[in-house]
Amino acid sequence: MTRIFSPARLALFDCDGTLVDSQDNICRSVEEAFTGAKLVAPDRTAIRRIVGLSLVEAMQMLLPEGDAALHRSLADDYKAAFFKMRTSGAMSAEPLYDGILDVLDQLAADGWKLGVATGKSDRGLAHILAHHGIAAHFITLQTADRHPSKPHPSMIETAMADAGAVPETTVMIGDTSYDMLMARAAGTRALGVAWGYHPAEELTDAGAHAVAQTVASLPGLMEPR
Repeated sequence: MTRIFSPARLALFDCDGTLVDSQDNICRSVEEAFTGAKLVAPDRTAIRRIVGLSLVEAMQMLLPEGDAALHRSLADDYKAAFFKMRTSGAMSAEPLYDGILDVLDQLAADGWKLGVATGKSDRGLAHILAHHGIAAHFITLQTADRHPSKPHPSMIETAMADAGAVPETTVMIGDTSYDMLMARAAGTRALGVAWGYHPAEELTDAGAHAVAQTVASLPGLMEPR
């Protein structure tokens, strides 16, 4: 008897600005990296715009006149600053957005497999998920340690392979244009969220099929209308 493959439905979440509000720690780490290199730190509006990119690519955007060695050095200094804050207890709270846990539970109950695709490192993502006790919700975790920076589709492609999903049954959920462009590159549905770091109109311009204005409205936007 021939078995018919039924692809899984995969809901793939960005982390910073989508699941958790981590902007203060990100901004502080960028500021420390720049001041440590005797550079003027970017303002926080500019820093929030790079959230979601891998670190070297983020530094390239923040300091386009710098060379590759400086960008790598700033990325390393950022990681050191972030780790120092974590181990010293100086980190600001990185709360889950209100209602996110309920949405994760609802999507799982509705038959969605859940994953994360983030510019964070493996260590950084593991810390966040463990801190909030939500690691068990996700069957696939894709980070900057093993992939090109967003908007390259590698994270989504690997997550789909892990979950047994296909582009037609996968939704990328994120708060930045990089997430929307990554989804478009992978051929999946792109669902923006309005509570993160890029404005809703920018998400739409980058290819979002829909933008959730509230956390509670997310489940109702998962399927095409």
